[in-house]
Amino acid sequence: TSLRMLAGLETITGGEILVGGRVVNEMEPRDRDIAMVFQDYALYPHLSVYENMAFSLRYRGAKKDEIKRRVAEAAEILNLTDLLDRRPKQLSGGQRQRVAMGRAIVRKPQVFLFDEPLSNLDAKLRGSMRLEIKKLHRKLGVTTVHVTHDQVEAMTLADRVVVMNSGNIEQVGTPDEVYHQPRTQFVAGFIGSPTMNFLPAKSDGTGGYQVCGARGFRLASVPDAAAGIPELVFGIRSEDISVATGEPVEGHAIIECVTDVVEALGPDTLIFADHDGHSVTARVKQPIRPRPDDPVRFRLTLRH
Repeated sequence: TSLRMLAGLETITGGEILVGGRVVNEMEPRDRDIAMVFQDYALYPHLSVYENMAFSLRYRGAKKDEIKRRVAEAAEILNLTDLLDRRPKQLSGGQRQRVAMGRAIVRKPQVFLFDEPLSNLDAKLRGSMRLEIKKLHRKLGVTTVHVTHDQVEAMTLADRVVVMNSGNIEQVGTPDEVYHQPRTQFVAGFIGSPTMNFLPAKSDGTGGYQVCGARGFRLASVPDAAAGIPELVFGIRSEDISVATGEPVEGHAIIECVTDVVEALGPDTLIFADHDGHSVTARVKQPIRPRPDDPVRFRLTLRH
């Protein structure tokens, strides 16, 4: 919906949309100097790659020589030069996506709008296309608004991430900021895979908070806005949890859990466990793989 509003395909009810400092609220989509790359590629099946990429320029009355030059430039950037005579049905998913991007590039817009452009590709192809988009942005330097549900895409491609929840902006920041300094529990739980662990922390009556069943761990200070609240939520990333082999030390805490599922990922192992009815996930590099229903002690490495 946000992309459609920016593109002029959806009527807005308030506010202003500016492109290059120019208010475009009342402008037709074709006049906004914006190019959109759709999720389903939206290529014309009866046209060749060249004709698909040249279509918008022909529609605007560009001269043949100009069209040929721009298409050739875009094809070279996207490694499509040898495919210009083919039809979309003769192309792979990744090639079709590059054609859709090429059609946008030839227009030389001020803004690219990408609507989940990699969602139809398999995992390996998504990885390679992420690199292509990153290199393309570096080469062209054009502002790009990229909508995705894939956190890896957001974290690897973005200069700024806008996390939205039911149409509301929860946080805007760099990938590092939204990952390491989430402003809401939604952002904390949404960004990161596996999701952040949440445990209840109850007031101990002296201004501090005891985290659910964690030996050696008490929150001595909390933000002023949270002071006096009987119960808070403590969040910790899976990479800050390891399997404990000793007693708590300063800056660490230990919780007793029961193993649920173990996933071996090669260099890492994910251990999903239960702690007093709360799910806890640890991403460990230790050569330790407990079996389901085995007791496991987790060490929490605390960051401030």
